Amino acid sequence: MPETTSPSSVRIDPARLQAMMEAVSVFGGGADGSMTRLTLSPEDGQARDWLATWFRKNGFAEKVDPIGNQFGRLDLASANAPVVMVGSHIDSQPNGGRFDGALGVISACEAILAVRETLEKSGGRSACNFVVANWTNEEGARFQPSLLGSSVFTGAADLAWALDRRDGAGISVGEALESIGYAGTDTVPIPDAYLELHIEGDSVLEREGLRFGAFTRFWGAVKYRLAFLGRQAHTGPTPMAARHDALLAGAYVITDLKALAGEFGLDLHTSVGRMEVYPNSPNTVPSEAVLFIELRSGSQAILAEAETRLLASIEAAVARAEVGHEVRSIDRRAAGRMSPGLVHLAERASDANGAPARSLDTIGGHDAISLAAVCPSIVLAVPSVGGVIHHPTEFTTPEDHAFGTQVLADMLLILANEGLSVLEVEKERR
Repeated sequence: MPETTSPSSVRIDPARLQAMMEAVSVFGGGADGSMTRLTLSPEDGQARDWLATWFRKNGFAEKVDPIGNQFGRLDLASANAPVVMVGSHIDSQPNGGRFDGALGVISACEAILAVRETLEKSGGRSACNFVVANWTNEEGARFQPSLLGSSVFTGAADLAWALDRRDGAGISVGEALESIGYAGTDTVPIPDAYLELHIEGDSVLEREGLRFGAFTRFWGAVKYRLAFLGRQAHTGPTPMAARHDALLAGAYVITDLKALAGEFGLDLHTSVGRMEVYPNSPNTVPSEAVLFIELRSGSQAILAEAETRLLASIEAAVARAEVGHEVRSIDRRAAGRMSPGLVHLAERASDANGAPARSLDTIGGHDAISLAAVCPSIVLAVPSVGGVIHHPTEFTTPEDHAFGTQVLADMLLILANEGLSVLEVEKERR
């Protein structure tokens, strides 16, 4: 616990926060507001370099682990004090938005900086140390699966396996890390708590006129990389009945998945967000069609039933299109709940800022989901204008960004003042 009188309030600097957000948006940003900063790309390397420079200028010790996760540690307590990690990711989707992920990293930097300044002014001492985290390949756009860096960090994924994941051009994660200079060797221990501020990526907060949310539950996901295998042929002379069209089989499954989601209403999301077709010529019957299939639900029972139905759909499509198939990978992520103690801490800090924290589900994946398996974790949310995410028009106002960062800073100051034992107290009050 702190040895001197603890400060009761912390104030972030909104102008400094906004300047940082604008600075990192240069790397991969387009004039239309788009962001293409695929993980381990040159643009990602430039953004990482910018963050490393910020760490050095502000007294944070940088570490990079073997999967390329980038950390900035600020010791405000003794070396063996508990560690609170705060962050997100700065990789993006292709032609995505500027706020998904990056907002959380920038907010972490500002919130921790503000806590340090507050403690320095008061002469107080923190009960814990802080770390900013920038996770590798959260998005899963270039390398699959998503949440790769945080999964290796927590031990859910094997490092050697992860380094061998390859993109569409055959480049491995290990090779890409080397190319941008982020094949690290540092060992970073599991934190005692993890917090992540994010854009909502939905319209609940905006629709209800609210400024802040706490994700209390996260949905699970099942992701298939499925290949249909047909026979290449000329689309002109080859009779329709003689074709073995791999893409046609894919079309059958896509329509079945849409119908399946309709049966479960709001409790199941399905998608095929990416296809790879070979030889991908307008005059050739496709011999191979690879589908990237997703099933998402907050219910493990629904996920299991949806997967069974998917397998039946695949068999039916194979018979109907007269093609073969192979499952090339399956990734599963269980549904679960965020830390009750951190949820209540978020409510306490949000109430202190004059706004209730809305309980939300997170349907998309976040690195906090990986961390939730090993330490108390939470994702916090600020409004997304129009609920837009993964699109160039994705936007959160500077005012909402600053508000969310202020609540985050207040949460960190409470942890600095009262220690992590407060999470058990908050848990008991729920």
